[in-house]
Amino acid sequence: MDFDFLPVIAGWGDLARGALVTVEVTLVSLVLSCLLGTLIGLARVNPRRRLAYGAANTYVVFIRGTPLLVQLFILFYGLPYFGITLPAFECGVLGLGCYSAAYVSEIVRGAVISIDRGQMEAARSMGMSARMAMRLVVLPQAFVRMIPPLANEFIALTKNSALVSLVTIHDLMHEGQKIISVSYRSLEVYLAIALVYLVLTTGTALLLRQVENRLRAGGMVQ
Repeated sequence: MDFDFLPVIAGWGDLARGALVTVEVTLVSLVLSCLLGTLIGLARVNPRRRLAYGAANTYVVFIRGTPLLVQLFILFYGLPYFGITLPAFECGVLGLGCYSAAYVSEIVRGAVISIDRGQMEAARSMGMSARMAMRLVVLPQAFVRMIPPLANEFIALTKNSALVSLVTIHDLMHEGQKIISVSYRSLEVYLAIALVYLVLTTGTALLLRQVENRLRAGGMVQ
């Protein structure tokens, strides 16, 4: 079988622009998933607040139990039935962010409950409220324990972003499919796309590893 990468080379500018869109979608989704996932994770820590606890658990069960692609299609094709039409970019970011938030919430919950209860009790004995003790004492310690699993989730989020091409976002995958439609060189194009994703995910992993190493060097990670 002969390989012909000339269509890839000729369309490299389009692939580069698509890669920038992929990075943009991933970063915005990442911010959303961290904010929403933290709130949901904290809600799942305290079962005494039954309403928040029940709503958070229901959310996680639904999101983790249904495919991301179906959730994206519900946002893109389903919301217009209720008179809500979101641009493709917003649908993609919302879908990815909400999906990832369910997994981030589990990371947050696991890290928080791994902190010794004596830390909270000591903070409360010093006159701190439960909310202040959580924010100033428990969460800083829990954060450093979240970094390794969060790195895995961020990498997964980057790879999952390929699905947003199906809701007409002109990301890396979408631009690659455009090149395939005129060149019919699918294998070569998909190999190039895989290489770009490999660079993105490897770069993310290395960056987070540097963060973890700096915290470890400072004695914040055991």
